[in-house]
Amino acid sequence: MKLYDALSIIPHLAAVVQHALPPTLRQIWATPRIVFQPLALSRFFMFHVWGMLADGVDQNGRQMKEELITPFASGIVLDLGAGYGHTVNYLDKSRVTKYVALEPNALMYPHIRRIANQAGFTETDGSLLILSCGAEDSTSILSSLNGRRVDTIISILTLCTVPSPEETIHSLANSVLKSGGYFLFYEHVKSDLEDVSWWQSFWAPVWSLAFDGCRMDRPSHVWVDRVRNDEGGEVWKEGKTWGNEGEEKSMFGHKIGRYLKV
Repeated sequence: MKLYDALSIIPHLAAVVQHALPPTLRQIWATPRIVFQPLALSRFFMFHVWGMLADGVDQNGRQMKEELITPFASGIVLDLGAGYGHTVNYLDKSRVTKYVALEPNALMYPHIRRIANQAGFTETDGSLLILSCGAEDSTSILSSLNGRRVDTIISILTLCTVPSPEETIHSLANSVLKSGGYFLFYEHVKSDLEDVSWWQSFWAPVWSLAFDGCRMDRPSHVWVDRVRNDEGGEVWKEGKTWGNEGEEKSMFGHKIGRYLKV
């Protein structure tokens, strides 16, 4: 990997800081105690980062999401790390009964409601549910659904942030997703190229500070693929992972996956 490419991340970090730091400093000035609440501070910063990036990120992945989500998402859909809720725009309303937006950052909720309502999903009729717990909290997810498992799990640029990712993926696949359901994901992941992955690991600590814990050096696609049940048996009836053409040498190379549970 060329040094120029490895350092190209710096302008992106600078743009993010320039956009999100001023409102964050104003928030600290207005509420000094937030300095002692690092999680709240990180989420406030990320809210402004996402305000800058959300629409562009959604547009860049539009074709992929139309091909991955629209034909395969059905029933109760759990959207991990919903952000602004853009995923709802790719759901076929005739096939999806409930959109469950899992988003720990409460600052995102007005945007989720607005976009979901425009797509025909509302809390009033029960077709929209916003959950504040994390993806690792399978118990709370199931409790919120009265013990019902979901038909589809969607993760768009989210597995890079979840705590204890391997355990979380195992729990979601085994405990939350029903038999015959799909696990669909689009994630930036650790590169197969040694020099690229070295730079990903180098930048990951800095990147995670700016993006609320996001790690660009996680092989999330590998962890999904090798999930087994508690007895060591197969979880997936079938599974497929592929990448975006031309991203092999990028620090932000993506993997797309579609896995059907036994």
